[in-house]
Amino acid sequence: MSEIASYLPLALGLGVAAIVAGLMAGFLGVGGGIVLVPVLFWLFTFIDFPDTLSMHMAVATSLATIVFTAISSMRAHHKRGAVDIPLVKKWGVPIGLGALAGGLVARYIDPAGLKMIFGFVALLVAVNLATPRTLVVSDDLPKSPVTNVGIAGAIGLVSSLMGIGGGTLGVPTLAAFSFPIHRAVGTAAAFGLIIALPAVAGFVLSGLGVPDRPPLSAGYVSLPAVLIIIPFTTALAPVGAKLAHDLDAKWVKRGFALFLGITAVRMLLSAFG
Repeated sequence: MSEIASYLPLALGLGVAAIVAGLMAGFLGVGGGIVLVPVLFWLFTFIDFPDTLSMHMAVATSLATIVFTAISSMRAHHKRGAVDIPLVKKWGVPIGLGALAGGLVARYIDPAGLKMIFGFVALLVAVNLATPRTLVVSDDLPKSPVTNVGIAGAIGLVSSLMGIGGGTLGVPTLAAFSFPIHRAVGTAAAFGLIIALPAVAGFVLSGLGVPDRPPLSAGYVSLPAVLIIIPFTTALAPVGAKLAHDLDAKWVKRGFALFLGITAVRMLLSAFG
């Protein structure tokens, strides 16, 4: 009984994080993983996961939940005509290959390296969210196939190593090429599914045989954590998507940017500590 009670803070923490992640995934298109990864990392540390596994399992477990969150969010946006299907087809393969590569090479990156990747990129995302004006580099997507493959592959690779969906990098990238924000959010939700599926496969394969993993782990994926998180994120992603179309996101973006900036700095301090 006492052993079960010791896991209650973990379950409660995962539930709260999942609620926020689901809403943010649908509302801002930043991807629930940007919330889940640091929360999972700190919760795993709290229950004395081995230090060598906590970050890898946080990233992989987050990606496993994103498979379901992305489907829920993508369907909600697709009903509103906000998913650019031709672009999803155009960028899908390089995004997926980049995500698979990230999952497979993660085994060879130490925990501090994953923390630094997450911290630096999350800090850039926080600055982007807090900036009143959206960065625009062009009135249209690049014409060069090589450039398109490079951008899409980079989104898949970095997102996989961070444990995030397509929104965190996909939305600002599309916005920089003058995509309407609602269409960017909806299309990035589809990117999330394309990232999560191969990335999870990579993390499962690269985590097989790694010692000291907790019970009920598939590679680096914690299955109990996934089962706790999924009901919340899948139920609330459509709610967030509806709010994205009904409300002005300015103040929510700024508040989330503050939260994300603090989280990124703490992750970087943990990496260098």
